Amino acid sequence: MAREDYEMIIGLEVHCELSTKTKIFCSCPTEFGGEPNTHCCPICMALPGTLPVLNEKVVEYAVKAGLATNCSIAKNSKNDRKNYFYPDLPKAYQISQYDLPLCYDGYVTIDTPKGEKKIRLERIHIEEDAGKLNHDEYGRGSFVDLNRAGVPLIEVVSRPDLRSAEEVESYMRKLKSIFEYIEVSDCKMQEGSLRADVNVSVRKKGTEKLGTRTEMKNMNSFRSIVRAVEYEANRQIDLIEEGGTVTQETLRWDDVSGKTFPMRDKEDAQDYRYFPDPDLAPIRLSDEYIENLRNNLPELPESRRKRYLEDYKLSEKAANFTVQSKYYSNLFEDAIKVCDNPKSVSNMIMSDIARILNEKEEEPDEIPFTGEDLGELVKLIDDGKISSAIAKKVLEEMFENPKKPSKIVEEKGWIQISDEGEIKKIVLEILENNPQSIADYKAGKDRALGYLVGQAMKATKGKANPQLLNKLFLEELNK
Repeated sequence: MAREDYEMIIGLEVHCELSTKTKIFCSCPTEFGGEPNTHCCPICMALPGTLPVLNEKVVEYAVKAGLATNCSIAKNSKNDRKNYFYPDLPKAYQISQYDLPLCYDGYVTIDTPKGEKKIRLERIHIEEDAGKLNHDEYGRGSFVDLNRAGVPLIEVVSRPDLRSAEEVESYMRKLKSIFEYIEVSDCKMQEGSLRADVNVSVRKKGTEKLGTRTEMKNMNSFRSIVRAVEYEANRQIDLIEEGGTVTQETLRWDDVSGKTFPMRDKEDAQDYRYFPDPDLAPIRLSDEYIENLRNNLPELPESRRKRYLEDYKLSEKAANFTVQSKYYSNLFEDAIKVCDNPKSVSNMIMSDIARILNEKEEEPDEIPFTGEDLGELVKLIDDGKISSAIAKKVLEEMFENPKKPSKIVEEKGWIQISDEGEIKKIVLEILENNPQSIADYKAGKDRALGYLVGQAMKATKGKANPQLLNKLFLEELNK
């Protein structure tokens, strides 16, 4: 059978670190970094006689995440012990939730080539993070850092509704966007704040029975997730076509080789021997508490998207791109208050700003200037003080040496030349030096005009008003 005779069945378990100031069961700080084992205490280290106390803010953030993803909220919930041994898990069990999660039966929608698709969520539950092993590069052993032990997580478990690597990326980006907007997490994937366990199986199209799944753990980049899903699905198809069988196991994705490697057999729920944590009281939520959080949710990306389409007449592409990140969207909102030109602002975010971030391998939250600065830059173009070409140079300077755009333009001497007499002298000089272009234009070759304008822009280092240049060149050429 050919590959197109198979379909992927993909489900994700997305782990999202919550932006609380303290850990889930103690008062240790959650901030990223710090010297190893400096953000921990006897509770994090699971020393005998210590008792956990649930951080109320963790429950609040989890419920907000559930409400923002259309989940039902459990008024009666509890914490459970998930028993397994790992060197960076001091208690030899993880406090999580098993049969009574805080949030259940939700969904998010994603855009696909066939239109909008609903991805069902089985549950969102709270749990504590484990520590981290730092492996000695010379192979002499591993060191345990417990700074991350006890950092609060929500785990978002999807139904197996995803059918391609592209849908997986779209789903992950949607969750990231939602959690950024409601400010429950910074979602910094490079710091492990958002990561996913990816479950992949394949089956022949037209069949109902699910294939045997494998799981790839702790993936924290969109690029790696896409590559891993595509590789693993193809590996399973090749194995089945060769007469083999897929083993249910946990895999490690190696980004350098672009391959998956077995780590261990995949556990089922019964292997963890869940039972209610006897040291923690049940979680009871009132209707009033839930509705208060629902009514105070900030505007979500889907709502902003509709507003951008209707109020600002952005294209679907521009609206989708702008709202994909809270940082892009807030930049846009603040900029249009200054310049009242939403299309130009959106275009600059979508093209120039995104390009520079990509070149620098940085994220939108690392943009070093404000929306007001961006609005001022667009206004300088609209007011005819700088050209679009100069604006690109100003923007790059704003990334390297953040200052007000007007200050940069003044210091660099980039004010646009809009004096008609001065520009006419330049036009006449360019025409005198390019008789062939004049002949080409007379012969109907319209691109000759573009060449002449380009020469004038080059001569003025991009400072000449392009509209005035075009007008004066046409006047002279058409005499």
